[in-house]
Amino acid sequence: MQNEVVKQNVNLLVHTILKAIALAMGIGVAVLSVLNQIDAHSEFGMLGIGLACLALDSMIKKEC
Repeated sequence: MQNEVVKQNVNLLVHTILKAIALAMGIGVAVLSVLNQIDAHSEFGMLGIGLACLALDSMIKKEC
């Protein structure tokens, strides 16, 4: 029973981390773009990482 609770807490933590990474990448790209401190190649890379995190989060949710 306790093992189930630990597994549930870990799953919740993983979902939160993946969403936080995606949010951080989006905000980072927006701020750096406004400040003209990032090139298009880096922007797409950061946004790709954020999108991949959201996709992974969605895939993990469907397995549970």
